[in-house]
Amino acid sequence: MNNAQSHCSCCQQDGMEPFAELDQAIDLYRDKEGNLIQILHIAQELYGHLSLELQEYIATALNKPLSEVSGVVTFYSFFSTTPRGEHTIRVCLGTACYVRGGKKIVDALQKTLGVDIGGTTEDGKFTFEVARCIGACGLAPAMMIDDVVYKQVNINKLDAILSQY
Repeated sequence: MNNAQSHCSCCQQDGMEPFAELDQAIDLYRDKEGNLIQILHIAQELYGHLSLELQEYIATALNKPLSEVSGVVTFYSFFSTTPRGEHTIRVCLGTACYVRGGKKIVDALQKTLGVDIGGTTEDGKFTFEVARCIGACGLAPAMMIDDVVYKQVNINKLDAILSQY
């Protein structure tokens, strides 16, 4: 690894230790069952993503192997190891959404945003993902932006939806 990249500069804040805010959460959850997922959620909320350096810090603080921490991070889709956009777009590709045009929405968004699935737009505005099901089958095809569900989406509605952000 390049030495210039060995430290996560995004986590440096006003001369504080890089992970000082996280230490409070670690202390709070240290002795609780299932603490790793709560701590990872807090870390991602604080720092935007779970860099390798951040995962190493958490593993050391909890006296867990890095492989356990990284395994949890890579298993759950809501954790990200790369910086994310200001807003997250998720297009449902569950069966109902797929057969009602979900793939067309994915293709149109890839073209409009200029990113592949899992990518973040150059301006940092959107991260684009697909979901296997968002639980809105009766509203298919559906997509979410952050926590807002959009129902019966078609490619003609995309520009109006995105313009809200």
